[in-house]
Amino acid sequence: MRVSKAWNDGRTTVEQQRERVSPSARSLLLTVLGEFVLPRQGEAWTGALVNALGALGVEEKSARQALSRVADEGLLESVRHGRKVRWHLTEAGDRLLREGTERIYGFMRRPHAWDGRWLVLTAGVPETQRRLRHRLRTKLTWLGLGSPSPALWVIPDATKEAAVREVIRELDLADRAYAWTGPSARIGDTAKLINAAWDLDDVEKRYLSFIDDFEGRVVTSDREALVAQLLLIQEWRHFPFLDPDLPAELLDHDWPGPRAAAVFHDLRNRWHRRAQAEWDRLDEEAAARH
Repeated sequence: MRVSKAWNDGRTTVEQQRERVSPSARSLLLTVLGEFVLPRQGEAWTGALVNALGALGVEEKSARQALSRVADEGLLESVRHGRKVRWHLTEAGDRLLREGTERIYGFMRRPHAWDGRWLVLTAGVPETQRRLRHRLRTKLTWLGLGSPSPALWVIPDATKEAAVREVIRELDLADRAYAWTGPSARIGDTAKLINAAWDLDDVEKRYLSFIDDFEGRVVTSDREALVAQLLLIQEWRHFPFLDPDLPAELLDHDWPGPRAAAVFHDLRNRWHRRAQAEWDRLDEEAAARH
C-alpha cells in the first residue's frame, strides 16, 4: 500500500498555526521543570527558574506569570524562605512530568514489530460538551490514535487497548464508547484511512525541519548547552502528539522519524552534563541571594 508523502497545500488548522508560533512561557517552564527540577526532588528557587527562562528569551514578568499560572493549575506550590521563594512540584505536577518524560524519551526509541492488528474505537461526545470532547481528543492523541471521521478513532497497535480503556473509564464514557481489535478486513483503501486520521505530510515536514535545525549544532559553554537542550526538548516534545509511529509496513518510503529520534537522543546525551551543571549553578546562585 502507499501513503502519500507530498507536502500539504498550505492550509493549516488553528491548532497547527498555534503550534508554529513561539512557545509560551508556560510551555517552556514545563520543559524546564521536567528536565531540571523533576530529577532534583522537584524543588527549585524562583531565581533559577526565572533566569533559565530568561536565557530562552522570556521576560521576567512573563516568567513569574507562568509560575503563578502553573501553581494555579495545581502543579506547583511555593514555600517562602525569608525574601526568597522555593517552588515544589505537587503530586499532580510530579505525575504529569513523569508521564511526559517517559513518553518524550521513550517515543520512537526502538523499532517495534507489528502483528497486523488494529484497535478501533467509537466514542460519541456531543458538540455541546466541548470540554469533554477536548479532553478525550487530547488523551487519545497522546496515545497515538487518529480520527479519520467524527467519533471514530483508530491505531495499528492493539497493545494500546488497556490505555484506551483507562481513558474511557477516567472520562466516564463507557456507556457511549465501544472498541475492538483485530486485523484489517481488507475492505477499502488503508492509505486513505491513514491520511484522513493523521496529517503525515505535515509531520514529515516537521521532522525534516527538526533535523535541519539541530543536526550538527555545537555548544561552546554550559549556558549554551542549557539553552540548546531546552530548545531541543521543547521541539521534540510535540512529536508524540503528532506522529502515531506507524509500522514500517504502512509506510511507502524512508520515514524521517527514526533519524530525527537519533539526532534528539545523541544531542541530548552530548549536552546533558554541561546543561545540568549550568542549572546547578543557577540554583546555587539563587540560593545565595539575600
